Amino acid sequence: MSVKRIRNAATGLLATVALTMTAFVGLSGAAQAIPATPPAPDTGCPSGAVCIYPDESWNGGNPSHVFWSYGVHRIYNQYGDHRIFNNQTGGAAIDVCYGSDGTDCAFISAGFSQVFNLTPINSISLRTP
Repeated sequence: MSVKRIRNAATGLLATVALTMTAFVGLSGAAQAIPATPPAPDTGCPSGAVCIYPDESWNGGNPSHVFWSYGVHRIYNQYGDHRIFNNQTGGAAIDVCYGSDGTDCAFISAGFSQVFNLTPINSISLRTP
């Protein structure tokens, strides 16, 4: 093999290594630039309460309804999608119910929120674990 061929092969190999290292450094730099998990929203729902928001968003931390006591609470004139957040403590649950007496319900665990279409919903029931 001639010196010229060896030099060309070595130059090609070095160029390949340089491109690979540039790509690797570029990727590792980009991976470090990705932010951590976004912070939780300011829900505006006090600890121990159940909150309903006027739409599917957190509404800037301004719930339209706040419930504190256990038992069935009737819901009137609420239409379309609303976020419901169970911010009760001690594992207390809520039921989102079609019946006005707390029957025919869906369950939300403590610490969780869910968007519901409240048009057919007539009550929520706060209950102990």
